[in-house]
Amino acid sequence: MDVSKLSPWNWFKKEEARDEQSPVPAKNAAQPVSSVDRLHSDIDRLFEDAFRGRFFSPGRFPSLFDTETEQAMLRPHLDIGGTEKEYVVTVELPGVSDKDITVELRGDALIIRGEKKYEHKDEDKSKGYYRMERSYGSFQRVLALPDDVDPESIQASHKDGILTLTIARTQPAPSDVKKIDVNTA
Repeated sequence: MDVSKLSPWNWFKKEEARDEQSPVPAKNAAQPVSSVDRLHSDIDRLFEDAFRGRFFSPGRFPSLFDTETEQAMLRPHLDIGGTEKEYVVTVELPGVSDKDITVELRGDALIIRGEKKYEHKDEDKSKGYYRMERSYGSFQRVLALPDDVDPESIQASHKDGILTLTIARTQPAPSDVKKIDVNTA
């Protein structure tokens, strides 16, 4: 089995290319003018990097989080594995229902989209409190499929918060390499 086809940078190259070609300009596109401005900018960046999604939710400190950060926090984790006959991609989607998941194939790009909706209501009239929590967000993952996949064979199943995609592999095209025997003289 050609293990190089399982390399993450091969599967995620379409997703990374999409991130680099973002039509939205950077927040601080202008360079700081003075050394004090530069120091202020560096400290801001340090705090944003330190607190981005590790300890605080984006709703509590909106100035620390931007849309890209929130999308990265909603980006589901996935695993890619394979055998001689197929690739298996598993995506963690806890709390996402089947109707909120879309899987598309565009050319050699496999696009997994979804929307997470969560509402929790807690009320106790005898103790005099009412609490409502909501969490919404959409996500998208783009995978560049290797050249040895059979696009007609892609199957998806969703159970217990795990989306499993099974993609059959085709036989590799015959190589242009011809082996030449070396005779001893």
